[in-house]
Order: sequence, then structure tokens, then C-alpha cells
Amino acid sequence: MRNFDLSPLYRATVGFDQLADMMDRVFTNDVSRETYPPYNIEKTGEDAWRITVAVAGFTDDELTVEVKENALFISARKAPEDKERTYLHRGIATRAFERRFQLAEHVRVTGAVHENGLLHIDLVREVPEALKPRRIEIASDKHIEGDKQIEGEAKTIEV
Repeated sequence: MRNFDLSPLYRATVGFDQLADMMDRVFTNDVSRETYPPYNIEKTGEDAWRITVAVAGFTDDELTVEVKENALFISARKAPEDKERTYLHRGIATRAFERRFQLAEHVRVTGAVHENGLLHIDLVREVPEALKPRRIEIASDKHIEGDKQIEGEAKTIEV
């Protein structure tokens, strides 16, 4: 694993602290990150994504999906079993987990569906109207000797 020094980024930019902190977290936590539960991130549109997490063995009540501070948290806690079971082989992991995904600005969760042992979470980027680019019409001021044209209408001035 490579180590990156982000101090030049801190010295040369203003307002990008969140980006630098996120990069710092990704590079320092990547080595110890668990692979359970497995997940996919799929691009479903130009500004839409779907996160699919394999949650075999968990019920809807045992799963939690939360968004706080531009982060998506998916967690599961298995309820204690009523009866004692004896397994000859136990390959389906139902241990508790918490998976975190950092969300970009204006990305929001539109829904979550649990089906066939998979938890699907749909996300979409919705940029507010105030931040979208706007085209500004340029008005021209045309003066013609003897005639004035204002907003496409020709007016005659009598002398």
C-alpha cells in the first residue's frame, strides 16, 4: 500500500477539506476493511446508482439503512435464535455488520428493497435548480436613425 502526503492539498486549496479527509480515510482504512458482506455498486443511469448487498439469512426487521452526514450506513443485527441448533457445516454467515458508503453532494437515497437475500438501495443525484447552469438571453440595443426598434417591435417617430 502506498502512502500519500495530502499536506500540499491542504496548503494550496480552500474549502476542499472534506475531499482531502475522505481520501485520507479511504487510504488509511483500505487495508483493514472487511469483505463481509459482499456488495455491488451499479450505475443505472446518468445520475443514478444501485447498491446491492448480499444479506442472506437476515429479515427486514434485522436490517437498517440510514443516511447521516453525507454517508449511507447499512447495518444488520441477527436476533437471537429461540432454539439451539447443531450444524455439521455452517457456511452462511449471519454475523452483525455495518457497511458505510460516502455519498457525494446532492445524492439521495430513493428507496430500498429486500428480496431473495439481496438488499437493493437506489440512489439518485438531484442538483437543486439554483445550482444548475442557466442560459441568460442577451438583449441587444438597436438604434436606427428615424426609427427605434424595441424588443422586436418597430416604432416610427414623427418629426
